Amino acid sequence: MSQAIRANSILPARREDIELHTADGLRLVGELAQPVDRDPVATLVCVHPLPTHGGMMDSHVFRKAAWRLPALAGLAVLRFNTRGTSSTRGTSEGAFDHAVGERFDVAAAIEYAEFASLPRVWLLGWSFGTDLTLKYGCDPAVEGAILLSPPLRFATDEDLATWAGSGKRVTALVPEFDDYLRPDEARQRFAAIPQADVVGVPGAKHLWVGDAEKVLDEIVRRVAPDVPTPLPSTWDGSMESGDASAYADRTVAAFADVPRDQPNL
Repeated sequence: MSQAIRANSILPARREDIELHTADGLRLVGELAQPVDRDPVATLVCVHPLPTHGGMMDSHVFRKAAWRLPALAGLAVLRFNTRGTSSTRGTSEGAFDHAVGERFDVAAAIEYAEFASLPRVWLLGWSFGTDLTLKYGCDPAVEGAILLSPPLRFATDEDLATWAGSGKRVTALVPEFDDYLRPDEARQRFAAIPQADVVGVPGAKHLWVGDAEKVLDEIVRRVAPDVPTPLPSTWDGSMESGDASAYADRTVAAFADVPRDQPNL
């Protein structure tokens, strides 16, 4: 019997807790979700929003990606907490380092995907995670990047030039009503990367509340183009339900009162 896929629906996948080990000696906690009955067609390495404002591996878009995309799109989804970040999975060692020491965290995630022989690695950054992706993610093992709500706060012109020179695909999904960088300005800034595709999303806001399905569809169109979209809204088969209280969306709460003229993400 078909069941509606809801916000807390967990579709079948092979899920395992993982640990990443950074070059500067830290242990980071994470999770890898893969399709149950087949090899993944591609891999998403999720780099979460700013931890000082509630960002973590369980931020809602990443959580839904891990709970749905292995079954619906055949993707592997690797999530992890950057240094000093906590979620229900646990707390990664170290302390938040203002996009400096986090270079080792991104490298450790890419290295894990490479040594695990995960196919076609894409970085999926959100907010602060897009800056980490742009600064440290242009690695030979990475096929491309998808950026959700990029603020371009920490990323420099040199970082954009590195991606431009690589020829790797970059897609920026920019909410119409983003608090930090809106579509027209984003197109101007990302013009430095000729191959970048800037997609304005009508009606959306920085946190993608109510728009997660649109985001997942856009991700799948780029990473697994053979998979029909929009993705199904129902599922035939076993399905579990996540504990909403255990996965409280701290990002939404933390950003609720941040004014647009004070970007701090």
